[in-house]
Amino acid sequence: MEDEAKIVEVLRLYLEREGYRVAVAGDGAAALESLGRTEPDLMILDLNLPKVDGLEVCRHVRARSLLPIVMLTARDEEIDKLVGLECGADDYVTKPFSPREVVARVRAVLRRAAPPPSEATLRAGDLYVDTARHEVRRGEEPVDVTRTEFRLLEALIKNRGRVLTRLQLLDLVQGDAFEGYERTIDAHIKNLRQKIEPDPRRPTYLLTVYGVGYKFGE
Repeated sequence: MEDEAKIVEVLRLYLEREGYRVAVAGDGAAALESLGRTEPDLMILDLNLPKVDGLEVCRHVRARSLLPIVMLTARDEEIDKLVGLECGADDYVTKPFSPREVVARVRAVLRRAAPPPSEATLRAGDLYVDTARHEVRRGEEPVDVTRTEFRLLEALIKNRGRVLTRLQLLDLVQGDAFEGYERTIDAHIKNLRQKIEPDPRRPTYLLTVYGVGYKFGE
């Protein structure tokens, strides 16, 4: 048990050094009790826990939540790994292991478990465009844009890096493109630059491609 306590302490120090907050439970029963009080982002679970073993804890957790689990064990048998994974563990590390390996596994599992960014929110630098709410922000500051300016900005961001002609932008913004009206896009671009560019005279977001149209800076 003394060796196990040392392993736990080393892992705790490595994880905290990476910026994670760590809570430790000495046995399976204590782990389940702690989960009833807190909502961690991930659990590192030893297979050989006293009172309630790791597999039972894993089954209990997985029956109630999608909490990411990295399982630790001293056994290297393939059947143990399969049982752990079938119980719902997201990753599996066999002792002896490097604390750095465990930290790397934790980071990878958290990255996989992170929800994908909302498709309703488009981001470029400090610029945020919420297509669901029709809101634009620079950092924390709201930007007041017209309906046409919003649709123009949305179209350019969604086609980031691609050059769009004025006629294409007019079609995307208004639904109908009429030759002779495409120059109105220039006026909307000018207004948008005043609102979202750090320096409208040297734009970094709304770029002019001379003789063609506009594109959103990558």
